Amino acid sequence: QVQLVESGGGLVQAGGSLRLSCAASGRAFRDYVMAWFRQGPGKEREFVTIISQTGSSTIVADSVKGRFTISRDNVKNTMYLQMNSLKPEDTAVYYCAAAGVFSTIEKDFGSWGQGTQVTVSS
Repeated sequence: QVQLVESGGGLVQAGGSLRLSCAASGRAFRDYVMAWFRQGPGKEREFVTIISQTGSSTIVADSVKGRFTISRDNVKNTMYLQMNSLKPEDTAVYYCAAAGVFSTIEKDFGSWGQGTQVTVSS
């Protein structure tokens, strides 16, 4: 399996931006589909966005479409989430995850990071 470590979370005002990173180690990063999920306070974990192994395909949840962009660098073994125009409802712990299939279903992801907190103040 691949080991994942998120970073880049923090406190930001509404309308601001943050960039999250997910550093991978272990098995070949390029072999994995990568995704971001999030869990807000009192909510279940939800899908945010996904990127294919080469980066040629992505899916973005409607709630963040036009504001969040996923990308990856297979040389640096790192995935990114650029978050713009942040809203208070984006407040959550953000998790990166790795899978062998292009799926938005949580149970298909076998490797998870520990999460990074993003807090958006109004």
